[in-house]
Parts: sequence; C-alpha cells; structure tokens
Amino acid sequence: MAFLEISGLRKSYGDHEVLRGIDLAVERHQVICLIGASGSGKSTLLRCINALETIDAGQIGLDGEVVSGAGVDVNLLRRDVGMVFQSYNLFPHMNVIDNVTLAPIRLGGLSREQATAKATALLERVGLADKAKAFPDRLSGGQQQRVAIVRTLAMEPRVLLLDEITAALDPELVAEVLGIVRQLAAEGMTMLLATHEMGFAREVADTVCFLHQGSLLEMGPPEQIFTEPAEERTRMFLKSIIAAGRL
Repeated sequence: MAFLEISGLRKSYGDHEVLRGIDLAVERHQVICLIGASGSGKSTLLRCINALETIDAGQIGLDGEVVSGAGVDVNLLRRDVGMVFQSYNLFPHMNVIDNVTLAPIRLGGLSREQATAKATALLERVGLADKAKAFPDRLSGGQQQRVAIVRTLAMEPRVLLLDEITAALDPELVAEVLGIVRQLAAEGMTMLLATHEMGFAREVADTVCFLHQGSLLEMGPPEQIFTEPAEERTRMFLKSIIAAGRL
C-alpha cells in the first residue's frame, strides 16, 4: 500500500458529481501536481483528503490507516496532513508569531516557549524573522502566504496539501512563495499541489495528474505529460496554457 492511498473517491454537491472515482497512490517524499481547468475537481480533492469535505464513496488511507469516513479523529488527521490555502486564512487580530504558535500550543501540546522557539526558527528559514510581531494587514501577499506555510509546517505534517497558493498573489510575489515550496520538495516533504503554475509543476513534480470534469484523466512524469500527453483533452488544455504564455 502507498503512503497516501486514495481509492474510488467520489464527491457530489446535489446532482453535480465533482469527483468521479479518483484513484491515486502517493509514496513518501513524492511531489504530486494536480493540473486542469478551474472546476475540474483539484481543490475538492485536496479538501476531501484533509476532511474539510465529506466523501460520498471510496476511501482514503494514510500510512496503512483509514483516515476517511465515520469515526476519524479530524484533529489528529490534520496534524498529519497540513493544508495551505490560496487565501492565506491568517487570523487578522493576531500577530505573526501568535498565528504560527496557536495550533502547536492548543493541538500539539507544546508549551508557549517551545512553540515560540519552533516558530521563530521557521520564520527565520523563510526570511520573516523580523515580522514576528507584525499583524497580517502589515504584510504583503507573498509574506502572508509564507506565514501561512510556516503555520502549517509548525505542526510537522507528514503530508502537505497546497491549494493554488499563488493564485491570489501579484506576479512579482509568486517566486518568493514558490521558492519555499521548491525547498520543501528538495528536503523530501510529501506534497500534493493544485496549481496553475505549469512551469513550476514541470520543475518540481514527480508525477503530474490532469483532472477533467472530476476524473483523473491522465497522470505521468512531467516530461511525458507536458511534451507527449496521451489524451486529446490534455493536449487541448496544454495548448490553451501555451497560448496564454503560461508554459
């Protein structure tokens, strides 16, 4: 069994089936990039893995344990499976250090001193040690997103889910956020990324998955997907991406 195993995953909203039987196996230290048009199911898949959405059918397993369905300890799951969103989701009334230390203290059982030491080290790592006492509205979008990544890393997750984390950023801020993700990939973090940054996906992914209308239509190494896709729908999608100057 793979480290993260998704089998027959289905999710509907009313009569609209968003995920149509997704099967995906993710090994330790693997980087999976999910690509596809808006509405193809990328974000919903990530939200299902993190139990932010209930699933209608199928199963999700992590390291041999079932982590979907009734009876799952959601707080424990989210310690193992961290998620970073495109909208940052920082608490505006809390400064950076308090945003980062909140979960390790409340859910991770760390003392304030332990959590602060860990948070400080992580902020230094992403070049934001001098922003520890700043509030989110005093930070640029790129800085806020780096804090959001640090906040998730502070819980020491075994899997990191990244949902279009550069989508809300000005173009000049994208590189600083992707640099952090590139570093995490090099260090062996197991990651699933939903992204529109095709060049980045081509660079960091071990496997690229193309989703179309809720189905995992095609998957393979980046060079194969981006240069010789097997499916006509994948070719059409990449042609539109190239025409838009994004690959």
